[in-house]
Amino acid sequence: MKFPFASLLASIAILAAATLRSADDAKGTPITEWIQADGSAPAAGWEFKDGVIHRQGKAGDIYSAKEYADFTLDWDWKISVGGNSGVKYRVMKYDDAMLGPEYQMLDDAKHADGLLPTHRTAAIYDLFPAVDNKPVKPVGEWNQSRIIVKGTKFEHWLNGTKVTECDTSTPSWDAAFAKSKFKSRANWAKNPKGRIMLQDHGDEVWFRNVRITEM
Repeated sequence: MKFPFASLLASIAILAAATLRSADDAKGTPITEWIQADGSAPAAGWEFKDGVIHRQGKAGDIYSAKEYADFTLDWDWKISVGGNSGVKYRVMKYDDAMLGPEYQMLDDAKHADGLLPTHRTAAIYDLFPAVDNKPVKPVGEWNQSRIIVKGTKFEHWLNGTKVTECDTSTPSWDAAFAKSKFKSRANWAKNPKGRIMLQDHGDEVWFRNVRITEM
C-alpha cells in the first residue's frame, strides 16, 4: 500500500513537535547535590525544604558538585524586597575567588544596583544589560529563568523571553570586558566548563526546580 507523501511529511512534523515538547517539558535533570567551595555541606543559612532552596541567613555561596560545559539551565526564583542574588555558571577559581558569568537577580526598584543597567535582573552582570521591556514579575512572585551556554555564546531568558546574549569571541565582548570589574582576570569566562553557583549576597532569596540539560 502506498503511503501519501503529504501524510508522511505531516507525520514527521507531528513527531518532531511532540519530541520538542517532551524535551521542553522535562527541563533536564535536577541539580540536587550542592556544596561549599571547599567541598563541605552547605551552611545552615541554606534551607532545603519541599523542593525549595531558601537562602534564609548568612551561609556563603553554594556550588554544584559537578562541572558543566555546554548546557541549558532552568530554574524558578523570587527575591526579597531590596534583595540581590544571582546564578553564576562555568565557575572556576581565579586566584583567591570563585568567579564566572552571572545571571543577576535583583529588586531593580529598591536595590542600589538597579541604577546600573548591567546590574539589573537578567543582565549578564556588569557586562550586558537585559532589554528594558523584560517580563519580570513583581518582587515576591516566582520568575522562570533560563541560561543557555554553548561554546563561546551565552543567552539569558526571563519568563519565556530572551532578554540578552553575548559571545566571548567577539569585539563587543572584549569592549564590555575591558570596562568590567573582571578586567584584571586573564581569560575570565573563557574556560570551557565550570560549576553552577547560587549566590549568597546577604539577602533572602528562593530557588526551585533547578534543572540542567547538558548538550
